[in-house]
Amino acid sequence: MPRSHVIDIIGLTPGSPEILPSVREVLARADLVVGGNRLLEAASGILSGRPVKTLPIAGPLGPVLEDVKKASEAGKHVVVLADGDPLFFGIGKRLGEELGRENLRVTPNLSTVQLAAARMGLPWQGMDFVSLHGRDDFAPLYAALVRADLIAVFTDEVNTPAEVARGLLERGADCFSMTVLENLGSSDERIRSLPLPDTWGMDFAALNLVVLERQYPPEIELTLGIPDHYYLHQKNLITKLPVRAAGLAHLNVEPASTIWDLGAGCGAVSIEASHLARRGRVFAVERHKTRAAMIRENIRRTGAWLVDTVLGSMPDCLEGLPEPDRIFVGGGLGGESNRDTGLLDVACEKLKPRGHMVVHCILLDTLQSAREHFKKLGWHFGVTQLQASATDSLAGDFRFKAQNPVFILWAEKP
Repeated sequence: MPRSHVIDIIGLTPGSPEILPSVREVLARADLVVGGNRLLEAASGILSGRPVKTLPIAGPLGPVLEDVKKASEAGKHVVVLADGDPLFFGIGKRLGEELGRENLRVTPNLSTVQLAAARMGLPWQGMDFVSLHGRDDFAPLYAALVRADLIAVFTDEVNTPAEVARGLLERGADCFSMTVLENLGSSDERIRSLPLPDTWGMDFAALNLVVLERQYPPEIELTLGIPDHYYLHQKNLITKLPVRAAGLAHLNVEPASTIWDLGAGCGAVSIEASHLARRGRVFAVERHKTRAAMIRENIRRTGAWLVDTVLGSMPDCLEGLPEPDRIFVGGGLGGESNRDTGLLDVACEKLKPRGHMVVHCILLDTLQSAREHFKKLGWHFGVTQLQASATDSLAGDFRFKAQNPVFILWAEKP
């Protein structure tokens, strides 16, 4: 696309219909003006009386971007109107990806977040930002809850402030307060600090921003190597710290990994994996209701909001989950009740190519059958046997008490 066909992207002041003189000059030369209906209406007085075409953004961006590209290639001067800063959760990113950043001329304005921070008197250099526009999951929000004390959330007509509050309450993240800022910069601007439960059934203006502030930290700091006794667990059913650390190392978790923890027990592996998969997703799958409740409580206590608890029998309950990059199998393969479930078949099929799987085995039959399975598939695999001993009080002194040996079977999918 020739440089002479540069596309102007202009940010307008949030909530204000005023068009500055510099913007008027650009619009006066425009052949095509693109923007939301509200912004096009604000510019209508300048555009009237001229043979200029307008293109409203009222649906999927694909067709709009195609029309913009065609007009620019035909030598037309295209102007795109946006709210605030077009490169901050705005249309500028998509236009740059589709048409090339070298073909854009961006004129930013005061951003909505900057205006919100000013209204609340909040320093915002440490703020985290989440957009829920068009999303059907809250994974980015839950990831932000883990790492940030101050979060700005961009909502839409489906993911409303009430839905954001519901998502926090479902996770037990009531350590955050919520402020909803509506119609910022306009004459009917409204700012409300709302208790999370009170948002149920509330209506909000279409133009709104949610600001979440952490009021107190989690009871337990989310790290690798959380002591076993910090976790609520049942009948000693927990992957012990040394084995947990070795299993996570073999799992090779990356920041954006999607992880399945199958037979999650109390959720210790899931919770610490979420510390590594800070931009990914973690699913703790457990069939026992009591243990699933313990997972949720351990999530609340550690603030590991990224972890989703899935209650159900495997492999049926895995249907519909996002395909994993990493799978940890801590339970569900060994024992009489787990035979012939086909869990390992399903897990291997669902794992993405070049994904990693780790299976912790205590029973020799489980180790042998899993090993034969990976061998038949032709996967690269190996086994590490780990037996740790920990200090135990005895006769006023200490001794080393041996923990059960565990076989850590790791495999890589081609």
